[in-house]
Amino acid sequence: MSAVSRRVVDIDPQHLQQLNAGTTEAATLTECLAVDFEALMRAAVPEVGDDALAAIGALASSGISRRMALSAGLIRERLGDGAVATLQQHRSDTVRSWACFMIGAHPTLALEDRLAAIRPLADDPHFGVREWAWIAVRPQLAQDVAKAIALLADWTSSPSDRLRRFASEATRPRGVWCSHIVALKRDPQMALAILEPLKADPSRYVQDSVGNWLNDAAKDRPDWVRQLCASWQSGHESAATARICKRALRSLDRH
Repeated sequence: MSAVSRRVVDIDPQHLQQLNAGTTEAATLTECLAVDFEALMRAAVPEVGDDALAAIGALASSGISRRMALSAGLIRERLGDGAVATLQQHRSDTVRSWACFMIGAHPTLALEDRLAAIRPLADDPHFGVREWAWIAVRPQLAQDVAKAIALLADWTSSPSDRLRRFASEATRPRGVWCSHIVALKRDPQMALAILEPLKADPSRYVQDSVGNWLNDAAKDRPDWVRQLCASWQSGHESAATARICKRALRSLDRH
């Protein structure tokens, strides 16, 4: 693996070539953003055809979220939904991320089936795939918030901190690189079935997500977040809960 690259121009040319060939994984967000989708698609799924490759190449300067969705759409259109199984086993984290968006874009999957399909990718060893996993299915979660929360509440008892974190991150009221979930901005209490089991989670990966979830909620419902954190900390000595609440209240504490 090359040295960690913080700017695209700092990425070793040979390493970038390997990223574009799909023979290695990105080590940083910068490397994820630097991948040439057309070159990678040509290497990983050349059977999509030259016109599809040209279409993704024409959007090289577009945002990565748009290119992710377009890539998944082109692959699904040309190769069908069966390609997901192959893509999600690929060496490249970007290719596995295309599989996330294929699952997210499937027009007929029930929510429980969509979550079952995305679960292996939500538990992927690569940080980038895990982020794209929740982003890819978030629109469907937002369409039926109550059902999504009921289904994801079961994920909070998973031995995998990646899956526990997914339950929180995927339902953040505001989130990052995604649309807001209006129902949760208005009534964050709806998500207590996810938040309560994670209030003293031992994983910092999960703690950060729960703290960020509540920090999102504090922008619309500050009093509710203050009360919840006070309730969690009353009679509790948990360092994990204290850390979550500190993160949750960080924006309010500035005022």
